[in-house]
Amino acid sequence: MSPHRNGNLSVMPLQEFVLDGFQGGLQTQALLFALFLALYLVAVMGNLAMMVVITLDARLHSPMYFFLKNLSFLDLGYSSVIYPKTLTDLLSSPKVITLGGCATQFFFLSLLLTTEGFLLAVMAYDRFVAICSPLRYPISMRPLVCARLVLGCYCGGCLNSILQTSFTFSLPFCSSNHIDHFFCDVPPLLRLACADTTISELVMFGLCGLIIVGTILVIFISYGYITVTILRMRSGGGRHKLFSTCGSHMTAVSLLYGTVFVMYAQPGAVASMEQGKVVSVFYTLVIPMLNPLIYSLRNKDVKDALRRLGQRHTMVERGGALSGWRAQLPALCPILPGSLAP
Repeated sequence: MSPHRNGNLSVMPLQEFVLDGFQGGLQTQALLFALFLALYLVAVMGNLAMMVVITLDARLHSPMYFFLKNLSFLDLGYSSVIYPKTLTDLLSSPKVITLGGCATQFFFLSLLLTTEGFLLAVMAYDRFVAICSPLRYPISMRPLVCARLVLGCYCGGCLNSILQTSFTFSLPFCSSNHIDHFFCDVPPLLRLACADTTISELVMFGLCGLIIVGTILVIFISYGYITVTILRMRSGGGRHKLFSTCGSHMTAVSLLYGTVFVMYAQPGAVASMEQGKVVSVFYTLVIPMLNPLIYSLRNKDVKDALRRLGQRHTMVERGGALSGWRAQLPALCPILPGSLAP
């Protein structure tokens, strides 16, 4: 027997859910579709551009930009886990997702978000070593070490995602199959469980709190030493450059950790699911869109790399046009002496 869709208790466990999404009529849904599509396209193009520029420009092949390229990959990943499905749902009804699809979406979202939290802590440590121990930096942050640090971030994210997904989807969902959200997330899923969710809630708050507190401590301690070192510098220009570079990272940290803390690290922080949806849009779409802008607009090296890439593309186009002109020259001017032909 399939589960009832009217909110009544069903006899069999649920095998699919309906994502209620956002309230409003067709006009509201169309407006949200246009807004989300625009923001998502900006996020995709911005993060792809950062990855391409860092890959192609040899001057950006350093640990800081290696981590930044991975940050762009994570931003692109977790926004893409949610918004293609959300955009489809805004134009369709009913907004159905299977139990397996819901678990898969939740797993990858948790994996990528947690990995990004760890990566932001690694990026703070990278700046700490570069500024406070510049002579040791080439050895301390050699390519193998950087690769291991990124791999460790993914392993930590995967472990947290496995635990979160296991505890959440081991619960029996036999109540209403309507999820009061636009993607599969813990708070609305726990409301559908017909069993005691105390342990799952404790695990969620405990793991999220431990990860947030641990990574924030690494970031704060790193930037504490960085601030002291920068203030001791005599060069005003160098001090401004370092503060600008670190400011971009701290802006990204504040945006992500602030919203995630509101959503997951304290029970009852979000008064209603409608408020939770707005906060979710911010950290799953607005932040991935803003991060490339933050790092490109405030980073002279990235802006210079974008300029060089644009100039290289222009030169290639001009070179192609010139080659085509030279190839057509003998046919256009057959009376030219052979010594003058290209």
